[in-house]
Amino acid sequence: MKTIQRLSFLVGSALLSLSAAQAAGDIAAGKAVFDRINCASCHGADAKTSIDPSYPQLAGQHPDYLAHALKAYRRGQSNAAPSANIRKNAIMGAFAVQLSDKDIEDVAAYLSSLPGNLAVRK
Repeated sequence: MKTIQRLSFLVGSALLSLSAAQAAGDIAAGKAVFDRINCASCHGADAKTSIDPSYPQLAGQHPDYLAHALKAYRRGQSNAAPSANIRKNAIMGAFAVQLSDKDIEDVAAYLSSLPGNLAVRK
């Protein structure tokens, strides 16, 4: 019985690792998206030295959070209902509508791979 449990655990772990790797995005392609959209003009070339302190640091942020935020800006720009979990910002919305789901996945992977100042407070 323990052998079957171990085997099930190993197979499950392998499948989770495989799906996480597939969803991780392409870091090099994400850098290209960052450069093409000119994110550095507001968020800084290192994605953590924003031109305005109210703009978030993106370097080291969780990729799922970044992807969620960009998709919410995109929905907000498309005049989706507020119940659709939107974010309204004219500048971010204008950039987000230019991004495909793959672009968002890639730029999120790139930004999360950068060293950042973000930390969990205890």
